[in-house]
Amino acid sequence: MSDPIQLQYDAGTVLLTGGDSEEYATLPGVQFDPRTTTYRAEALNYRAIVEALRRQRRPYVDMARGYDPKPTGWTVQSGRDPFPHQQEAVDAWWQAGGRGVVVLPTGTGKTFVAVLAIQKVSRPALVVTWTIDLMFQWESELSKHFGIEVGLMGGGEYKPLPLTVTTYDSAYLKVEWWGNKYGMLIFDEAHHLPGESIMQAAIGSIAPYRLGLTATLERADGREALFPELIGDTVYRKEIKELKGDYLAEYTTHLILVDLTAEEQEQYQKSRDIYRAFLHTRGISLSGPNGWQKFLWEAVRSTQGWEAFLAYREQKRLQHAATGKLIELERLLEKHYADRTIIFTADNATVYQIARRYMVPPITHQTKAKERKQILQRFHCGEYPMVVTSQVLNEGVDVPAASVGIVLSGTGTTRENVQRLGRLLRKLGDKQATLYELVARGTAEEFTSDRRRQHHAFR
Repeated sequence: MSDPIQLQYDAGTVLLTGGDSEEYATLPGVQFDPRTTTYRAEALNYRAIVEALRRQRRPYVDMARGYDPKPTGWTVQSGRDPFPHQQEAVDAWWQAGGRGVVVLPTGTGKTFVAVLAIQKVSRPALVVTWTIDLMFQWESELSKHFGIEVGLMGGGEYKPLPLTVTTYDSAYLKVEWWGNKYGMLIFDEAHHLPGESIMQAAIGSIAPYRLGLTATLERADGREALFPELIGDTVYRKEIKELKGDYLAEYTTHLILVDLTAEEQEQYQKSRDIYRAFLHTRGISLSGPNGWQKFLWEAVRSTQGWEAFLAYREQKRLQHAATGKLIELERLLEKHYADRTIIFTADNATVYQIARRYMVPPITHQTKAKERKQILQRFHCGEYPMVVTSQVLNEGVDVPAASVGIVLSGTGTTRENVQRLGRLLRKLGDKQATLYELVARGTAEEFTSDRRRQHHAFR
């Protein structure tokens, strides 16, 4: 019998030594590394390697695991009972081997699903969040549910503990330092994970147990196909219409077509003709691979290119903040003067235009975290009846008091539209949610609107 195989963690990989090198070929993901003349595998293969060694009854020494496998004994202290869909989600995930993605609409308690999963696994766990605000929100929730101190890594904080919350940026940049210290990974807003750099947080960790949480699984680039490797298959999914009423607010959606003025229509068509002619002469398709990057590259190289770029921005401005939209906005604000309302736009310029015109607090990427928190607190308690935002409230922000949403402009992705609807659906009393979408008639925005409404929640 050859010597036991030794497993070591090395900068996001599992290094294998000892034994016979021929044996390594039978282990998942193991390859010869000519740089160091050793055999190694990406760290996410750790579980599969250990399981293969156990099946083969092959002796091994595990020096890769940097956490205590003894159960932590964490139990939910908050006294809260799970909703049926939350318990079903955890059960399905556990039956799938403690790996997989759970898809639930915004406002249906994905955080508590994670709490139940952490209790089930009872191993050191790392929660990965999309923003610093969410990191602190998760830290507060986990501390409340388990009654223990929760560590933080990110936003100037670095205090890793057995139960820790971090951000995607901090996670992938520092994976070689924490990648063997947790037995469980939880990815909040998991649809972000398949990003080229960000997914290193999953690849460089040995964590055997993995849970992804999202309300909007599908990506425009199709990279959700990487989930089975990074986290696991989709193990449980419920849609908005399945949970509305009992666990989400009832809602209605309204598409309102608005006409441009004669002057706006003339300027819109003129601007559109300029930039489309430029695209045609350069053979560029904005819907093609790297189309936008090609347009920008060509735009900065000539006077005609720059004129085309300015024309593109002008036609966007005209359809985003058309006079008719602002008139319709005024009508809707008067109609819903007693409701908490969020106005959504695609760009900061429109946000600030509306903020000045109607004295509405704006929230953009330029808004400091402290100010944003203050605005949302005042919005929730009713001191501010409405806010206007570009894209920072699309996901990961809890605004249960909001019952009316007015979309002045946005991208063509169904994800963004579903996320905006989700901001309104958190159950609060007998709240009835309403989402309006204002679209400039006779513009490319009609096509954009059709694309983003291709989701059953809008049918």
